[in-house]
Amino acid sequence: MTYDFLVVGAGIVGASVACELARSSRVCVVEGEARGGLHATGRSAALYDPSYGGAEFRAITRASRAFFLCPPEGFCEQPLVRRRGCLYIARADQADRLRERVIESASAVQITAIGEREALSLVPLLRRSYLASAAWSPHTMDIDVDALHQGFLRDARASGARIVTNARLAGASRERGVWSVDTHAGVLRAPVLVNAAGAWADEVAAAVGARPLGLRPLRRTALVIQPAPDVDVRRWPAVMDVDERFYFKPDAGRLLLSPADETPDRPRDAYADDLDVAIAVDRVQAALDIEINRVIRSWAGLRTFAPDRAPVVGFDPASAGLFWCAGQGGYGVQSAPAMGRLAAALAQQGPVPADIAAEGLSSAAVSPARFSAAAATRAGGAIGGL
Repeated sequence: MTYDFLVVGAGIVGASVACELARSSRVCVVEGEARGGLHATGRSAALYDPSYGGAEFRAITRASRAFFLCPPEGFCEQPLVRRRGCLYIARADQADRLRERVIESASAVQITAIGEREALSLVPLLRRSYLASAAWSPHTMDIDVDALHQGFLRDARASGARIVTNARLAGASRERGVWSVDTHAGVLRAPVLVNAAGAWADEVAAAVGARPLGLRPLRRTALVIQPAPDVDVRRWPAVMDVDERFYFKPDAGRLLLSPADETPDRPRDAYADDLDVAIAVDRVQAALDIEINRVIRSWAGLRTFAPDRAPVVGFDPASAGLFWCAGQGGYGVQSAPAMGRLAAALAQQGPVPADIAAEGLSSAAVSPARFSAAAATRAGGAIGGL
């Protein structure tokens, strides 16, 4: 069958892009697994934090806030977000970096320095010997990831999109301006191929004859522990070390912990390493007066970054009809509503949506062409030096 767009990947990003494209175009989503979101989306820590990530991700996240607070009618049956707040903490040797974070974020996000007493009122078990300074971000929210993901997929289907699972790419060719993509579910055709394959995006590029961008899948570990019976963590905020060496947050009466690791990995079904689990426990116990005797469960997911850690959204400058929507790192869920609109607009040859542009984001900042330009600059410098 022939479509206007083939979207490779049915995770949160592919689903949001397909949802937007399907409003006015014929769309088919191609997913290699039995269901979308198996490797990254479904393993997210599920926080909306507009001060989290680089400048580009912060802009797209801010532009997503209105959707999270008031999704379209019928999109979901329950709220997508719940107020949580995030407490950033620092040891004495980290105090300067915390001040820098407050200054950097203050212009666009409400994040303020607070004293020890206020920090302890939020999380009473923080160790005074560890806590030197703190900052408070009130706009951080828990995200119902499954409701968000399924809402995008459901809306895409309602607009006529076809979602094909268990359909790994076996090859592709392009003739007369149309891609013919060979999958385990048959041959699919479209003039535009949207590469939203997450950790597999470079492999998809290679399969269709394009140059990979050098995306880096980085493994992140998470685990859940049960606090002592007399410790009620349900109203605690999320807590993050200012250098992102660890974070923890309430999770259904328990605590979700992470060492915030970024271990280089490869596209695969990632699993938690026992050493990373132990590191998480050690770091959290250093900051929190709590004894962790048993880990209830642990897991890992892949956060895939471009070389400059900014998202890649736009047409490949050297491969006609190949559109990238990759490199979301760990920010794909919190930025998905605006990311879907941004990618759909650019894929349809339109401008950056006005509200996203108002947050300071340009198409050049996220275009894959920036890597070609950087390579050309490096090559020119090397020739000049000779």
